[in-house]
Order: sequence, then C-alpha cells, then structure tokens
Amino acid sequence: MRLFALLPIALLASCAEPKSFYVLNPEGPPPSGGGMAVGVGPVSVAGYLDRPNLVFQETGNRMSVSENHRWAGDLQENIARVIATNLGRRLGTGNVRTYPWGSDGELRYQVSIDIRQMHGKDDGEAFLDAAWRVYSLPDRRMISSKSWSGSQDMDADGYDAMAAAESKLMARLATEIAAGLK
Repeated sequence: MRLFALLPIALLASCAEPKSFYVLNPEGPPPSGGGMAVGVGPVSVAGYLDRPNLVFQETGNRMSVSENHRWAGDLQENIARVIATNLGRRLGTGNVRTYPWGSDGELRYQVSIDIRQMHGKDDGEAFLDAAWRVYSLPDRRMISSKSWSGSQDMDADGYDAMAAAESKLMARLATEIAAGLK
C-alpha cells in the first residue's frame, strides 16, 4: 500500500519542468604566453544574485527568481574566469590569474570586482552595474577605483539570450578595466 501511495508523487515529479543551466562565456581564449601579470578577484555579487538561480527584473522594483533556470556552478567564479580571459585578450597577456592565487609577489596588479546588479529586464535588455578597484602588487596600494553600468539588447526572449547578453556585458566591462591598466 505504501508503494501505491508514493506513485502519484513520483508521477508529479516526473512532470516537472526540467532544469536548465547556464554559464557566462568569454569572447575567446586568452593569449598564450607571458606578459603583464594580473590577478582578478575576489569578485562579490549583490545579495539578490548570491544564489544559483537566474534573476529577471519584471518591473521597477519586482524581481523574478527562476527555479528552473540556474547558473552552472558558482556565479562569482564564473564572472572571475570570464573577466580574466577577456582582460587577458585586451591586455595581450596570457598571465592573468583568478583569485585565490599563491603569492602576490608574482603579480603586478589585482582587480577586485563588485557586481551590484546583473539581470535581464522586461524591455528585452540585460543589465550590468559593477565597480572595481585596481591595486598595485605586492604593496597592495589602490591605484584606481571606478564604476560602470551598461545594458545589452538580448537577441531573443529567454534565459539563454539573457546569459549571452550578460557575457557581452562582461566583455565590455573587461574593456573598461583594461583601459585603466594600460
């Protein structure tokens, strides 16, 4: 009898919408070889983003958190990896590391990033608002602190288009950071 009581629950679970997982992607591989040594991280994200679920802004103050559309892995690590790859391309160096790294002595700069907003919007755009600080190493002296906001049209509706648009925004953010390091 217990087995038959569990059957409806199992059937309902099998009818649930499958989960989809997304990543941010860099524009391409970093250059190989040496060059200026840069560390990216730590990366922090706003509290509403500190979850595996993708977030969409429905109206001015109302956000929607998707149960079935999630980041594939840790969002902070994904952001650091994508920014590091894009930054390496902009700076022409294959010597970009993500936090944590072994020793500051091997790096010339550290870029820490705060993602204040990152979500899709009801007008068909993805939005990114970030701040970053650049430190010279190994003395850990802050040499710049800046903010940047941008939006990117999504090519289509849906979470896949949102993740692709956020990837483009990460590339634009890396361009802004690189301009301060050149």
